[in-house]
Amino acid sequence: MNFLAHLLLSGSPATTPDYEDLVIGNFAAEAVRGRAGLLTYPETVQRGIRLHRFIDSFTDTHPVVRRTTARLRAAGLGKWAGVVSDVGFDHLLARDFAHYHPQEPLPEFAQRQYQLLHQRRHELPERLQEMLHYMRQHDWLTGYAHPEGLHRALLGLSRRVPAAAVLATGAAAFLAELPAYEADFQEFWPELRAGVEGEMAI
Repeated sequence: MNFLAHLLLSGSPATTPDYEDLVIGNFAAEAVRGRAGLLTYPETVQRGIRLHRFIDSFTDTHPVVRRTTARLRAAGLGKWAGVVSDVGFDHLLARDFAHYHPQEPLPEFAQRQYQLLHQRRHELPERLQEMLHYMRQHDWLTGYAHPEGLHRALLGLSRRVPAAAVLATGAAAFLAELPAYEADFQEFWPELRAGVEGEMAI
């Protein structure tokens, strides 16, 4: 899963203890490596990093997601199929956000996340601070809701990572078989949420 899903799965400010620390950890985890990196953060932020790692592991090993990535590999994405799946699922989550998170419209959720992350940006790894600037400026989280936002996200990745040029075709591949990926996501998301709730209860 990509940024939108990770932020949403961090919980709620009204019901989740240490919510802001969880969000910071979950976001920072994109650039935190190994146990040594984990231990540089306070325990409550570490929980967010661990949550991020749990979400990634749960997603990568889930049979529904493996079905998704197999289909994308067959469409020519090769080893980058998982990246397209992650961003594509964020597209579906954003597009139908009112269904998956009826408590709050996507634009309000996005602005709340940007504000929190910006206020505590000094706690993030340096490369994420720079990325956060562009994320806020171009409103990536809301942009995911549109096919052009999906294309823009994958095109940007294809340009930043020299070996990932094939990602420029990722949005077209995902959208070409959209009903199949919608069915995958509708099956997978409730299981991911349940897994996260179990992990956070430990």
